[in-house]
Amino acid sequence: MSGRGPSLDGKADLANGSPSSSSGPEETSGAEEGRETSSGIEAEASDLSLSLSGEDGAGPGPSPGGDSSPDDEDEDSMEDTGRYSVSDETRGPGPSEEDDDDEEEDRGREDDDDDGEEEDDEEEEDGEDEELPRIRVEPKAAGPDAEGERVLEAWAAAETWALPRPRWRALAALRQRELGAGRGFAREACGARAFVQRFRLQHSLEGHAGCVNTLHFNRRGTRLASGSDDLKVVVWDWGRRRPVLDFESGHKSNVFQAKFLPNSGDSTLAMCARDGQVRVAELSATQCCRNTKRVAQHKGASHKLALEPDSPCTFLSAGEDAVVFTIDLRQDRPASKLVVTKEKEKKVGLYTIYVNPASTHQFAVGGRDQFVRIYDQRKMDENENNGVLKKFCPHHLVTSESKANITCLVYSHDGSELLASYNDEDIYLFDSSHSDGAQYVKRYKGHRNNATVKGVNFYGPKSEFVVSGSDCGHIFLWEKSSCQIVQFMEGDKGGVVNCLEPHPHLPVLATSGLDHDVKIWAPTAKAPTELAGLKDVMKRNKRERDEDSLHHTDLFDSHMLWFLMHHLRQRRHHRHWRESGVGAADGESDESPSASDTSDEEGPDRVQCMPS
Repeated sequence: MSGRGPSLDGKADLANGSPSSSSGPEETSGAEEGRETSSGIEAEASDLSLSLSGEDGAGPGPSPGGDSSPDDEDEDSMEDTGRYSVSDETRGPGPSEEDDDDEEEDRGREDDDDDGEEEDDEEEEDGEDEELPRIRVEPKAAGPDAEGERVLEAWAAAETWALPRPRWRALAALRQRELGAGRGFAREACGARAFVQRFRLQHSLEGHAGCVNTLHFNRRGTRLASGSDDLKVVVWDWGRRRPVLDFESGHKSNVFQAKFLPNSGDSTLAMCARDGQVRVAELSATQCCRNTKRVAQHKGASHKLALEPDSPCTFLSAGEDAVVFTIDLRQDRPASKLVVTKEKEKKVGLYTIYVNPASTHQFAVGGRDQFVRIYDQRKMDENENNGVLKKFCPHHLVTSESKANITCLVYSHDGSELLASYNDEDIYLFDSSHSDGAQYVKRYKGHRNNATVKGVNFYGPKSEFVVSGSDCGHIFLWEKSSCQIVQFMEGDKGGVVNCLEPHPHLPVLATSGLDHDVKIWAPTAKAPTELAGLKDVMKRNKRERDEDSLHHTDLFDSHMLWFLMHHLRQRRHHRHWRESGVGAADGESDESPSASDTSDEEGPDRVQCMPS
């Protein structure tokens, strides 16, 4: 390129942003003879083309009067192309030889009409120089975005490395069962990765007119209870896809939980809701609801109940008023205050509670701060560490400025592990036998928990997997031991999956969220999942979380304002009831010490709790 005389190819290449190597030496010589009488315009254009390659006429190359070889032309073209990356759309199609001849004739006429002055050529050269920086600036403008994308890609790749070899083999297990040695075949199959990776939507249960907030299988796994914003509770024969019982819960606001009490013959359901009431429904064998009655009253929303594994008449409730009630249905006044959760002197509103299945006198709570608190009902002294037996928290969240809170926690099947899902953070696994203040042992990433009070659960007869919903509308299943995502399903068209309920005996999973139905999943796919689109969803969730963390204060202030207005409306509504005497008409409610204590002195604590 540097050895060619003034040529129109050089000018055409300048317009395309890169030198052309399509013209041979013979064409170059002919072009030189046809332009000996030009006014030097092509010479300066050639000089400008030389400056694009960085040679400035001083670099190595053929002598100015000699012909350049095709190899030299290729080297120059490759060198310039590597130095300037211009897209094909910007370059456009390269000029043909016929177009070059036409351009030469047109250019010759223009040169004949020109006065021969070189000022126009200088202006043209200046105009070309002004365009050059745009070629260099465009890649720099996309630099931060490209760098951020590379960081996200590296993060997603680090979280999705190859899975370890599965421990359970279907054929080997079947042979052992045929020989009479595989007595635990069903349990092992339910907890096998091969089954989880074949999960597929079986059917939906449609019967609610609002978001479905709670799901619970009975102990035999034959019935499934669901509660909704429509204030109804439905008991399903989920295998036949039909409701067995549909009744009004008696709550005045969103039903957050409905659970079968164990060993009650599926005749008793415990419920709690946004209105703070804890109610019990008595079901008859004729598939109807006899009545519902109130057994406790929180001063804020009550999100979760905790059942004792073998007790048909006792359970615990937790509320945003920081109070934990123990409820014994055998008593005339069932509810008694067990503990008020505090951090120093400040009350901590509660979102979740769970009883240790291996040691039923212990229970764990989580809520409006970053600590998992474990209590022992035999050793509760509120004057000593506020009655807390021990606390767990990821160490980086202890002093974090972000207002982390726990939306859900659960014990594993044997009570040895405790799983906690944090708002707009990750899911953490703690060893429940560790001492106070111990660090987490596992961490599960990729989902998003921000829009609602989201659930988390173990899956498998031995808690082999961790399952959670996400704001992106997907269901994530991680292998507990490796922390790797093994299943990824689109679970909710409304955008958020909140509830995940494993079947007690079968490889079946029930889920619900903002959609008005319940979805049933089973391992019926012909081939294991390929996790298509997983990385893109993980990167989007990570990006949105990082962006929202910059506006966390504004988000919290908006929740504060919303809840303040809601609280004021409730007070006005209750005042109207007291004046009109309507409040005394709740004949179906059994009053308890907590139910009669409905003063609003706890108002400020309620305002601090985010709406679910």
